Amino acid sequence: MTKKKSISTKSKKATKYIFVVGGVMSGVGKGITSSSIAKLLQARGLKVTAIKIDPYINVDAGTMNPTEHGECFVLKDGLETDQDMGNYERFLDVDLPSINYMTTGSVYQSVIQRERNLGYGGRNVQVVPDIPEEAIRRIKLAGKTAGADVVLVEIGGTVGEYENILFIEAVRMMKSDSPQDIGVVMVSYLPVPGSIGEMKTKPTQHAVRTLGSSGVAVDIIIARSPEAIDKKRKEKLARFCNVNLEDVISAPDVSSIYDIPILFEKENLSERLCRRLNLSCQKSSDLNKWKQFVAKSKKVKTPVKIAVIGKYFSSGDFVLSDVYISVLEAIKYSAYALGLKPEITYLSSVDFEKGKKLSDLNKFDGVLVPGGFGKTGIQGKLKVIEYVRKNKIPYFGICYGMQLAVLEYAKNVLKLKNASTEEIDPKAKDLVIGVMDDQKEKIAKGDMGGSMRLGQYPARLEKGTIAKKSYKSDEVLERHRHRFEVNPEYIRSLEEAGVVFSGKSPDGRLMEIMELPREVHPYFVGTQFHPELQARPLQPHPLFTSFIKSAYESK
Repeated sequence: MTKKKSISTKSKKATKYIFVVGGVMSGVGKGITSSSIAKLLQARGLKVTAIKIDPYINVDAGTMNPTEHGECFVLKDGLETDQDMGNYERFLDVDLPSINYMTTGSVYQSVIQRERNLGYGGRNVQVVPDIPEEAIRRIKLAGKTAGADVVLVEIGGTVGEYENILFIEAVRMMKSDSPQDIGVVMVSYLPVPGSIGEMKTKPTQHAVRTLGSSGVAVDIIIARSPEAIDKKRKEKLARFCNVNLEDVISAPDVSSIYDIPILFEKENLSERLCRRLNLSCQKSSDLNKWKQFVAKSKKVKTPVKIAVIGKYFSSGDFVLSDVYISVLEAIKYSAYALGLKPEITYLSSVDFEKGKKLSDLNKFDGVLVPGGFGKTGIQGKLKVIEYVRKNKIPYFGICYGMQLAVLEYAKNVLKLKNASTEEIDPKAKDLVIGVMDDQKEKIAKGDMGGSMRLGQYPARLEKGTIAKKSYKSDEVLERHRHRFEVNPEYIRSLEEAGVVFSGKSPDGRLMEIMELPREVHPYFVGTQFHPELQARPLQPHPLFTSFIKSAYESK
């Protein structure tokens, strides 16, 4: 009788899930905390992916007002998402798929569609458990798609709100099924009231108890505060929140978000998580390149002054820089790489309509006009673009910033005084910027959600141009978000008048990059796409780098 050979099988280790929730108040840094934890675990040799759950009924972030929600970040596959997805991509240096983002609206939409297709076999479909189970399905699918060892899941909002309770229930269900695979991190604010002068832990205690009342216990507390939390407060939180003293992590305000992974590592956060979830981590984090980037950003002294002319900066008496966060970070990465200190000034285009002096732009080394929609502030942007073109101040226009650069040129160089964009004045005599053919029917039907030209598309670059020299490539892939384009009927006239369309779609129909020759202007470039979405701390975007370089050299 022949003896059979035994076959040894190695069982695949279970994927671990870390949920990040907020306590006390919103806006204390859950997204950056999630990004930093993901970075630390990645630096320990683990495959990590990150998910954002937004508790809005909106199906995606594309229809949200940026002054309310901040930047809309577009993923490679075209989904319009929350700005935290941009933070995840920048910290992890990866492209994330659409399965990594969900909203209450998208989850309900999936459940309802499945019910309409008899996917539930005719049974009664209920809010609980079916909505949490759909969230769990998506979370697990994201982990499987990435082949991840660890999945970071940030739940938007603050514990105790009605909006995110179904996602908290999803955490409870997952933790009940496999407690050894689930970690819960709470990012909570510890205020220091000026009239008292003492850091207070009571709001965080209440937040932890509120989460506990939903059946979810906290494993790690990230103690956000104006200053470092002392041992006495750590002991208080550990005792009354039922966590170990070492699991209370101090997270004081810092000058740069890129300091946070280093700060957390000093508090042994990745070590605590590896032990809690029994992860096979490297003994220490390999953060050398990250630390070099952070160190260089602090050493730069030579300034380069950049004005960003936006229309979404103002919200009451406050300035909302988050609306253009990817643009601002992309400027920083390129400046640091060139050994320069970026001094970024936010200017509202509306102020230039109200009489703000255009000569104020002379004190800047470069001017950038980011994307946007609608009529507000457009005349101000056109004035700015005309001024920087005539006065040879380096200019970089993104999406609407490119369209308006073309429009300004048509008005003032081609002398088409009635030139306009179809977005502003569809009845104008010269629609230099027109609606894309495939968008006309969508606009007519009111199909406005998730229907723009979205995601990554190729562009071919022309020889001898700024774009070609910047990219050092014949073809590039960039992310888009627009409905309008340079009207093909005006391309020849614009080119004859001096405009160079240095990047075009492979079929030659869509103008992806416009520029003016170096002998005419030191740097005047516009892109129909959004290059800022692919800029990373350790990989600055070539167009931002060439813009910053020209701005510095031209001054």
